[in-house]
Amino acid sequence: MDSLKFKLTIAYDGTNYEGWQAQKTGTGVQQKVEEALAELFPGQPRVHSSSRTDAGVHALGMVAHVEIPRADFKMPARKLVLALNAWLPEDVRVMSARRCRADFHSRFDATGKQYRYLIWNQTAMNPLLRHQAWHVPTPLDLAAMRAAARRFLGKHDFKSFAGARNYEMESTVRTVTRCDIKRNGPLLTFVVEGDGFLYKMCRGMVGTVVQVGQGKISSANVREILQSRDRRVAGMTAPAHGLVLWKVFYKSETRNPKSEIRNARRPG
Repeated sequence: MDSLKFKLTIAYDGTNYEGWQAQKTGTGVQQKVEEALAELFPGQPRVHSSSRTDAGVHALGMVAHVEIPRADFKMPARKLVLALNAWLPEDVRVMSARRCRADFHSRFDATGKQYRYLIWNQTAMNPLLRHQAWHVPTPLDLAAMRAAARRFLGKHDFKSFAGARNYEMESTVRTVTRCDIKRNGPLLTFVVEGDGFLYKMCRGMVGTVVQVGQGKISSANVREILQSRDRRVAGMTAPAHGLVLWKVFYKSETRNPKSEIRNARRPG
């Protein structure tokens, strides 16, 4: 079948969704995107994503691809973003839709991902960030947290930081290439990049680092926690609503943070 393939970049507020993937119970973001496509194209195209975000997790740069039969595509390609967003709820938006090569695969061609996690570290929570940031009211030792974060860099077995699945992972080894903590007044931003992430891995890392900042865990213990391969030894799992899938990397792209932010705000 002669078809056109598009690379979609999708942003969403995950508050009202059971994650990205279409669900048997509850609603996934994927379902909303596919329903919008079904309004435009009779073949009801399926969307294939680069990631699966958990319930309550947000995205600014989720990448997916979709194939649409050429005979069904009766609009200029540049109109696809506007057409899809007209059928999407206001908490889901296609930020860009670009023609891509026929063999492109959003998941298998991805070389890495960047997640960001927001924490509001002040006695009173900022009500404007209540759905986007974890409120930690107690003082945090930022130097200790940064020392702990550096210990995640490199290739490690991250089983101690991953949530349990109902199946055995082929490998729990991942490579983390960046783990920074930025502070802007009471707002802390964790920036984590790697070649891939296990189920709830980022949230396990953040929760553990916060407990380092609270003095409950020593930053020096992070290496021992990694080596233990035991989730019970690590710290808590940070709440889902502070996590954002910020960017998915592909071979043809350079990692320029300023460019990433600018492009994320550009609608297509």
